[in-house]
Amino acid sequence: MSSETMTEPVATSTEAVIEARALGKCYQLYDKPIHRMLQSLVGRRRTFYREFWALRGVDFEVRRGETLGIVGRNGAGKSTLLQMLAGTLKASEGQVATHGRVAALLELGSGFNPEFTGRQNVYLNASILGLSRSEVEARIGSILAYADIGEFVDQPVRNYSTGMVMRLAFAVVVHVDADVLIIDEALAVGDAFFMQKCMRYLREFRKRGSMLFVSHDSSAVASLCDRAVWLEQGRVQRIGEARDVMQDYMQASLSESRATEKPLAGVDRRRQSPARRLVDPRQELFDRSTLRNDVRVLPFQPDAKAFGECRVRIEHAELCDEHGQAVSLVLAGECAVLRVELVADAGVGNAITGFYVKDRLGQLLFGDNTDLGQVGEFSLVAGERAVVSFSFVMPRLLPGDYFVAIGVSEGTQEQHVVQHWMHEALRFRAEGGSMVTGLIGLPMLDIRQERLHDEH
Repeated sequence: MSSETMTEPVATSTEAVIEARALGKCYQLYDKPIHRMLQSLVGRRRTFYREFWALRGVDFEVRRGETLGIVGRNGAGKSTLLQMLAGTLKASEGQVATHGRVAALLELGSGFNPEFTGRQNVYLNASILGLSRSEVEARIGSILAYADIGEFVDQPVRNYSTGMVMRLAFAVVVHVDADVLIIDEALAVGDAFFMQKCMRYLREFRKRGSMLFVSHDSSAVASLCDRAVWLEQGRVQRIGEARDVMQDYMQASLSESRATEKPLAGVDRRRQSPARRLVDPRQELFDRSTLRNDVRVLPFQPDAKAFGECRVRIEHAELCDEHGQAVSLVLAGECAVLRVELVADAGVGNAITGFYVKDRLGQLLFGDNTDLGQVGEFSLVAGERAVVSFSFVMPRLLPGDYFVAIGVSEGTQEQHVVQHWMHEALRFRAEGGSMVTGLIGLPMLDIRQERLHDEH
């Protein structure tokens, strides 16, 4: 079976398809309804409102062939920005210039009339996006087949589930021959199968068009986008390579207090017995064939990008074999031990150490931490040193580079303060492994096949 790899986007050019210059949106907030009426009567002679800038001073451009991610917390101004770029909201200041046909999938159901049937809304929405009636007639069959909502297509949209509305809206967008796509987290409401269908289309679209993609999912942004814009309280916090921006955004998010989160009640925190060691019966065959999956381990990066309060620091990390010897090569399917050395510059009540492995696009593959591992609390005093080890079976990896992020926090899983987080403390380079499909391949403990005989 052949491996499935990500489709590479078309090469970007310096030509901009969307330009935003000093863009801003201001809303007038009134404390009482009567103040709105009074304001209309007195004009500018007196002010009965206060200004709220949802967005201000935003400058960026989307180049032809580029996918740009937009990230930020709720209320940061992401949806407001996309509405202005799509032309459905007028800017209070600044300018927006677009070149080519723009198709936007913004708030769920925007551009739909709830009293119209799904079929009628296809004509309505497609016309808003620039298709003539004859063009819609020619594509209506394909649009409805893509949406796959069955007999509901001739029912009023008010009777649709949110997932059905998203299916219909996305199906229209797919068929309008857009030069630029604007997607605002609409995929979050779809079922898993349709979401995969949408993601496949977006990856194909990257080969010929430009896209703006808004999501809270850092993996989706890292895997789909070339660059990213981080919005914070209506202003641009950072613009840059998607992976770098997402690292900074994650750092800011993790550094905030989790005081509002509460521990889960009734969870058994006792340490479970270690699992019995089982081995893929094909392991020896793989290791002696072209299917062998070598994972080369590069040295620890002490200068890797990091953040935290550093009362406890990660001094060193390495990958070892099951006997504790540091290695530079691990075979997929074999036992590997991630060994993390800590130094306490001040006392901490409970240190939680964890890691995760991500691919070159920033997609999280696997990881764990000592709190979820139920190994008990681990306090440290100033000047004390410690070693934390994670033993696991190395999965089969597609050829390419992989990065290990390592972190240590103080507190609990639900409420903690990051002490030291290193984004790319270690690096793997996987070679071979042509039998892998998907993102990672798990060693199989057993594969069987047997015929079922008819008893009659």
